[in-house]
Amino acid sequence: MRCPFCGNVDTQVKDSRPAEDHVAIRRRRFCPACGGRFTTYERVQLRDLMVIKSNGRREDFDRDKLERSIRISLQKRPIDPDRVDQMISGIVRRLESMGETDIPSTTIGEIVMESLARIDTVGYVRFASVYKNFQAADDFDKFVSELRPDASPEK
Repeated sequence: MRCPFCGNVDTQVKDSRPAEDHVAIRRRRFCPACGGRFTTYERVQLRDLMVIKSNGRREDFDRDKLERSIRISLQKRPIDPDRVDQMISGIVRRLESMGETDIPSTTIGEIVMESLARIDTVGYVRFASVYKNFQAADDFDKFVSELRPDASPEK
């Protein structure tokens, strides 16, 4: 593993332990050249996934991009970071186990929305506002009214 500080390719592993509910390995590393310490995470990757965008363009699946968008939607929400990591790992495992290497971006968006709806409705609405491209307050109102259980007016 290359040292991020000096570029030395001969780094040493000082400590390894399971992370993210045993779906990743966390490794503490040390660079003998510069003395720098850093952490790496190792995950199993079942297959290389390609995302098919709505305009037909193809790009490599980027777990970090998925994680950023989810963390933005959950920003300042009282959600345990470990729970978010587990959710992201679960989404990636689900995508990898679908059996397809080409996955439409709409499928990814729907899976993310389904996962967010289970852990935080505010994060779910935030993500949906970007995913569904809300343009006005009425879009929010309509979407949120679909979340509420039907309230029958009392007479």
